[in-house]
Amino acid sequence: MTIRSGVHGFELPGLNGKPIVLADFAGKKILLVNTASECGYTPQYARLQELSTHFNNSLVVIGCPSNDFGNQEPGTNEEIAAFCNRNYGISFPMSEKLKVTGPGKHPLYRWLYEQNQQREVGWNFQKFLFDENGQLIKVFGPGTDPLSEELLLLLH
Repeated sequence: MTIRSGVHGFELPGLNGKPIVLADFAGKKILLVNTASECGYTPQYARLQELSTHFNNSLVVIGCPSNDFGNQEPGTNEEIAAFCNRNYGISFPMSEKLKVTGPGKHPLYRWLYEQNQQREVGWNFQKFLFDENGQLIKVFGPGTDPLSEELLLLLH
């Protein structure tokens, strides 16, 4: 039996109904992003898709829709999936809508809270980058462009 550490110890309910088992991505970097369809940062979906396509062999982008900030993700899981497909052609894994902050947050986000020096997720499109072994490398704020030089340097 293999014991997974870090982010690889978690599973997310997939937007498509299939679980997203993070251990399946061992050997690749993971960029975990809490998303929202009605946020000023929503256009980042296009850049996240570009990043996912370009680094397909070495990176997995995972979107985690959340309505925790400003009610900017009010849709159902089906509506979120349709929005992402129609507007951005999203092909990377997306979880069901999750709580990412406050009481009732998903266990993965409880763990991230501990890894991030007890700081809650601040807003939509906060990005958590993990190495190939599931260890947190860096947290990027919502305003960080997914194709920023700072993030790209960590992917090479």
